[in-house]
Amino acid sequence: MRIKVGDKVQVIAGNYKDARGTVQSVHLKTSRVVIAGVNMVKKHQKPRPTGGRTQAQGGIIEFEAPISVSNVMLVCPDTDEPTRVGVRKNDDGQTVRFSKKSGKDIG
Repeated sequence: MRIKVGDKVQVIAGNYKDARGTVQSVHLKTSRVVIAGVNMVKKHQKPRPTGGRTQAQGGIIEFEAPISVSNVMLVCPDTDEPTRVGVRKNDDGQTVRFSKKSGKDIG
């Protein structure tokens, strides 16, 4: 997968189209990513014991749900536009990601 934690991405399809945010986590097995502030869902949760004498507070919690990696595109740091990501080897033989729009390496 060419999207990594900390990358700035833009949603290109779905209810949150054109929304931007940073990747918080990547789920490799399901090919999904969690983006800060995107795909917010609410969940009704009962109070549960936490192992001690206290209980976790119940109520309505709000959190970011995962979104498919095919619905996001990396934002190029140079042009600040969505771009495809390529992979190549640099002079030292290390694999690096690069922006197909600008041709420059992505750190």
